[in-house]
Amino acid sequence: MKKLTLVLMLMAGVASPVWAKGDAAAGEQKAATCKACHNDQGEAAGYPKLEGQHAGYLVKQLKEFKAGAASGGKEGRNNAVMGGMALPLSEQDMEDLAAYYSGQAMSPNTTAPEYVEAGQMLYMGGDLERGIAACTACHGPRGVGQSLAGFPRISSQYAGYIKSQLEMFRSGERDNDLNGMMRDVAAKLSDKDIEILSQYLGGLH
Repeated sequence: MKKLTLVLMLMAGVASPVWAKGDAAAGEQKAATCKACHNDQGEAAGYPKLEGQHAGYLVKQLKEFKAGAASGGKEGRNNAVMGGMALPLSEQDMEDLAAYYSGQAMSPNTTAPEYVEAGQMLYMGGDLERGIAACTACHGPRGVGQSLAGFPRISSQYAGYIKSQLEMFRSGERDNDLNGMMRDVAAKLSDKDIEILSQYLGGLH
């Protein structure tokens, strides 16, 4: 029994999130540059909210932006602005930034009334006839995602950003999703579906 307990403790240690190494106070100082885009005015320019996002997901994205910049777009996630910002970051910088942003509260948005019913149906139940899986399977009923599984929080996010990312997954322009899961789902979404989901998620919290 003691051996079993020890094994479980060791496994828990191995499974502990790598972002536990991040220093939120250091991350706040390093985030001064990030806030130029990722602030309350970021919606108009298409920048996402970072507050309240899972630390592991933030670290993953920063590493992939850096890989995209370092490889000239052959690897990772490609974005000219974020690639340039991520390129000089060390792993510790990324951990610190993730620790800071994950500890902040994401401000809620609202959903226009005309999107509530259709958005809830598609998000919660998917569309069996078209083979569209319910978003809740990975992102949960409140859209907060699953940190250990690597599924991001998408509730309260800017509608414009969600729309742009779903379109990029659908076209294949963004391809850093786990096992192509988001590309598979997005490929089946119509423009109307994407509009409904992006608008609905802003008010989901």
